Amino acid sequence: MADLTRSALNIEDLRRMARRRLTRGLFEFIDRGSEDDIALRHNREALQRIKLRSRVLNDTSRRSPASTLFGEPVGMPVVIGPTGPAGFVWFRGETALARAAAKANIPFTLASTSNTPIEKILADSGGRLWFQLYVWRDLDASLVAAHRARDAGYDGLVITVDSPVGFNREHTVRNGMTDGINLSSRNAFDVFTHPRWLVDTIGRYLLADGHVPRFVNIHVPEVDPGKVFDYHQRNDALDWDFLKRMRDMWPRKLIAKGVLHADDARKCVECGVDAIVVSNHGANASDAAPAPIDMLPSIVAAVDGRTTTIVDSGFRRGSDILKAIALGADCVMIGRATLYGVSAAGEAGASRALDILHAEIRRTMGVLAVNSIDEITPDHVIVPPDSLIHAVA
Repeated sequence: MADLTRSALNIEDLRRMARRRLTRGLFEFIDRGSEDDIALRHNREALQRIKLRSRVLNDTSRRSPASTLFGEPVGMPVVIGPTGPAGFVWFRGETALARAAAKANIPFTLASTSNTPIEKILADSGGRLWFQLYVWRDLDASLVAAHRARDAGYDGLVITVDSPVGFNREHTVRNGMTDGINLSSRNAFDVFTHPRWLVDTIGRYLLADGHVPRFVNIHVPEVDPGKVFDYHQRNDALDWDFLKRMRDMWPRKLIAKGVLHADDARKCVECGVDAIVVSNHGANASDAAPAPIDMLPSIVAAVDGRTTTIVDSGFRRGSDILKAIALGADCVMIGRATLYGVSAAGEAGASRALDILHAEIRRTMGVLAVNSIDEITPDHVIVPPDSLIHAVA
């Protein structure tokens, strides 16, 4: 598999490999957004319209993508974000991602909707781990997983705040994916025409666990863990008092994910969060959402250095990551880029995705004539005059 991934020259190559290996239903589950995929396309378009201004004749032979996050060194200004399907696309896919992140010296975020126990991921991977929390209707049941992550020693808790209701992902219904990985008349042909995934992933789960992947980190009393999508109704009664409660409960880094408004960013700071993630949930939460990169400068200005600012959604190139840094982000959270890699070839594929991004960052730094991430400033970017960035600022 390692040799296979070496033929991937960019993230799009890994995406094509993932598409060939996975069922159509599963690939669309990881690849598409909500409704008409308008926000999904706009995430990429917004990044592509921003340009990087080159500089010349500065010795860049010492350049390095290494940076710091929360005062600790990281191999590059990147965090692997929570991607719930990781365990569906590859056997123990969450562990594969966590190991790849540890090798790259960057944090990995385990999703609530993961298929490997919180404690096992930590034992099998090492590295710096964060846990992402969805809050369900039963608040106390939701917090069971947060307590487990706290007691296990996870470094960060990422609370998803932009999902008070379920996502309108119509392709999931059409592809028969509403109950996760379950064979039905609707998806049988799709499943059996992808034997590599069926044998290497589902077959290994059946041998190791005796069942298909299930959501082992969601505590939902009296609900079959294999049918937890029946409980996929989020808690629409959450308010700022809940975030304050989580600040009191969580002893380490607390991160609010899904912020798109400067006023909300200020309130997050007032609640004591250590970081915010400027995000539209990879275009899953709302197809009418703006691109996070467009909202980033106004949020950076609003928090004024009082908290760490992370941004996600649509990042596929190392140059995209440097655009975000130039606009004020402390780092970038990636999801699909490494998910394509692990879908294609497990840990080797995830590592290949990170290697590609690392090399692209370093190459682009040479073009920008900088040796360190700290040298990148707003002077390095050119934003189109009709960009939403100007309208919000």
